[in-house]
Amino acid sequence: MPIAPKLVILDRDGVINQDSDQYIKSLDEWVPYPSAIDAIAWLSRNGWTVAVATNQSGVARGYFDERVVDAIHARLNALVEGAGGKIEQIVYCPHEPADNCHCRKPKAGLLETIRDRLGLADLARSWMVGDSLRDLQAGEAIGCRSALVRTGKGRDTEAKGEGLQHARVFDDLATFVGWLINDAQADSLDSSPPAGTPDAAMDEGASLAATRTSPLNHPPAS
Repeated sequence: MPIAPKLVILDRDGVINQDSDQYIKSLDEWVPYPSAIDAIAWLSRNGWTVAVATNQSGVARGYFDERVVDAIHARLNALVEGAGGKIEQIVYCPHEPADNCHCRKPKAGLLETIRDRLGLADLARSWMVGDSLRDLQAGEAIGCRSALVRTGKGRDTEAKGEGLQHARVFDDLATFVGWLINDAQADSLDSSPPAGTPDAAMDEGASLAATRTSPLNHPPAS
């Protein structure tokens, strides 16, 4: 099996789009961060493979059905493609915690699905980007490097200070992407960088920050 390409795996709610404690229950409630869409496209244009792994327990809780998830992900794919990028895989867990499934983060089932569908031997040099501790834990469990963004629940996660020893912290996805692409050392870092201060994004990354204001893939239930 091939070694992992330049791969970034993103959580969805709070990273790509605004989050809600009431769940994102319809396409109308799904509000993407404009800078996040541009950042995903920028990753693609610079040779990075992009995937999304998201918990969507609202399905099991009866707040919305999988047709809503399909519609949101179709819109996400269309926006990214319109910006010149591509998301290679979108996988999600429809279960609630009581289901004790294998795919719900912080377990690594969703990331294992991405690995297998991309035909990779491992995810050792990949990145997992999220706004919650469980995102980072899922990535680290399978060997990913981890990045926390302060959007969504990210500031609360950072304030708690738990489990961030191996994570880098960024204001948002655009800032992470700017650092990843512009910093010549980013691709040679080991898997245990210190938490805290990223380099400032430059060039296109700065312009992304200034804008702030595929068929769906579903892993089988365990």
